[in-house]
Amino acid sequence: MSIFTGIILYLMIYWLAIFAVLPFGNKPVDEPELGNATGAPANPRMKQKFLITAMVAAVIWLIVFFLIKFDVIDFYAIARQMTEEDKAL
Repeated sequence: MSIFTGIILYLMIYWLAIFAVLPFGNKPVDEPELGNATGAPANPRMKQKFLITAMVAAVIWLIVFFLIKFDVIDFYAIARQMTEEDKAL
């Protein structure tokens, strides 16, 4: 895996993980101000959620990296198989 591919893979994992982490611990405001959404969180703690997401994404990225590095997942074989299936159609 090249450096560019690794960075892109990390960003994709981060993007998916942020949507999993965002709703954790959110509690709506008891009395929302005029013009604010009633479901808006009282204290969203965005910095904490970004840091947690970065750590989660790094762990997932390391797992995927080692799966690719040690050929547990062979993307070239998968691509060849998909090409053969497309030619058969």
